[in-house]
Amino acid sequence: KQEGLPFGVSVHASHAWTWYEPAQRSDKQGPLAGVPYDGKLSAAEGAGKWWNGLDPQALYAQDHPLSVGSLDDSAMGRYWDWGGGAYPPSRVYCDKFYNRVIDLIDTYDPDMVYFDDTALPLWPVSEVGLHIAAHLYNQSVQKHGQMQAVLFGKVLSAQQQKCMVWDIERGKSNLIEPLPWQTDTCIGSWHYDRRIYDNDGYKTATTVIRTLCDIVSKNGNLLLNIPLRGNGMPDEKERVVVESIGDWMRVNNDAIYGTRPWKVFGEGPASEATAPIHTQGFNEGKGLPFTAQDIRFTAKGNSLYAILMGWPDDKTIRIRSLPAETARAGRITMLGSGGPLAFSHTDQGLDVTLPDRAPCKDAYVLKIEGVLS
Repeated sequence: KQEGLPFGVSVHASHAWTWYEPAQRSDKQGPLAGVPYDGKLSAAEGAGKWWNGLDPQALYAQDHPLSVGSLDDSAMGRYWDWGGGAYPPSRVYCDKFYNRVIDLIDTYDPDMVYFDDTALPLWPVSEVGLHIAAHLYNQSVQKHGQMQAVLFGKVLSAQQQKCMVWDIERGKSNLIEPLPWQTDTCIGSWHYDRRIYDNDGYKTATTVIRTLCDIVSKNGNLLLNIPLRGNGMPDEKERVVVESIGDWMRVNNDAIYGTRPWKVFGEGPASEATAPIHTQGFNEGKGLPFTAQDIRFTAKGNSLYAILMGWPDDKTIRIRSLPAETARAGRITMLGSGGPLAFSHTDQGLDVTLPDRAPCKDAYVLKIEGVLS
């Protein structure tokens, strides 16, 4: 907040009711076979123990019957929308979740709240998510005179997208969405995994930057997770990724910040290779990779930004979405480069002669000024 950045929090706790059910199991073999785990422990059993005075049920909330098929490790996904045989959460559990989230909002005053839920947490088995949303929005109006708080949820209907921001996990839309939306993804695993570090498994800055450009061209935003080590710091390989993204943004941020989608989001082979969204998202990396033939568009004022997803072998790029009969450019420059570029309008598109040298890496932005269609 001191740097003027919006402050956001994420809440994942509503699913603990079913996802912690393995705490009710026991080892199947070995010296402790059949000895129950601690999911069913009560406060009364803490006498003389290190956790004396603490209630294990405040952590596990497992003093309830197992959901249907709970012993199947793959069953957790079936309970996501509180269907699939999920044992209904108690009123006490729902109220405790409500109180904790309200306390989070009141204590830390977040600008953005991310729920790892379809629509709102505990919906449709409880209305506490609706009351939390109302509290967040009303508090924002009281503070700012207008509603500025942002609330994120997954698998939203068209109606729900009018009052929340649709979040797509590890995926993205394949078209320009009429309302703002968000991709949330990670350069590795959601939590720090040394194996990814050892095997050089992080997303590259190139992948992140081109993904960002594609998402913004479709009216989306990118929420990028950088998993931290136990000391709270990124490792040196992660720093390279983050710093490379920063290098690119210093040159090309004008094509990202404050922009809006154009009449089409882009052109090129990757535009035609769509991958459907699966439940919460999860279509990441399933389309064609970006090439120098792929272009993404953003717009701001009287400027159109054509973002080239690669550097072509020759010095000329043709933008087929700008044929002579539909658009006229007045001036074209490349962000981070020198003066105006030579260009010509044809029936097949707008041909632009690129600079002799690329001004950056990963993606390259043409700023087209003038009267646009």
